[in-house]
Parts: sequence; C-alpha cells; structure tokens
Amino acid sequence: MKLHLSRSPNTNLISGYGRDHFMINGVRHITSLIVLPDEVVTHWARSFDELSRVHFDALSIRAPEIILLGSGAKLRFPSPTLYAGLIKAHIGVEVMDTAAACRTYNILAAEGRRVAAALILDYPAG
Repeated sequence: MKLHLSRSPNTNLISGYGRDHFMINGVRHITSLIVLPDEVVTHWARSFDELSRVHFDALSIRAPEIILLGSGAKLRFPSPTLYAGLIKAHIGVEVMDTAAACRTYNILAAEGRRVAAALILDYPAG
C-alpha cells in the first residue's frame, strides 16, 4: 500500500509497505526494522516468533515515548516479560498488526512525537 504524506524534512516517514517490504522516505527495505523520526534500524527481528528481550532492549536505548509493535499480518501479542523493562522505564507499548502500526507511526511522527515503529515482515508467502 502506498501512503500519501506531507513530508517533513529530516523526519523518517513510512511512504508505503507491502507483504515483502517497507518504503521509508521512498527507500525500499526488505527486512523487519525499527523506524524513528531520526533513525532507521534495519535487520531488527526476522519474525514475531524470534522476538526476545534483546529486541526490546534495542528499542529502549533509543528512548521513544511510545513503541508501536507491528506484529505482522495479524495481531499477535508478545509475552509481557519481553517488554517489562520498557514499561518500567515508562515507555508505552502498543501492539497492532504491521499495516496499522505503519499508519499510526506516520500520524504520531508528523505530530512531532518521539515514536518508534518496530515493524515485522511476517506475512505468509503467496
């Protein structure tokens, strides 16, 4: 899906996504990743089932206000023990399917919020 944005200079926005890619500011990425207004972290987690505390620690050190976890094609919730450190640090965590996380990220980033989208490409082949 292509998203139409009013582009803010120096802010990473998700310009499109599909079952096998993300477009960040028009640049195609074919791995799961983390998107923040000022940073893109590629090769974050290969799949939802691979998620561990290490993946959530990679989010914590970037100090977002809120994390949008895009869990793939369908809504899936990770074990709360994996992101307990984020909650303890007063960082909000919202879980949604990846498409919803992409759309929500753009809205919050455009508002100037320090948001992180942790996006998993976990779509079935076909």
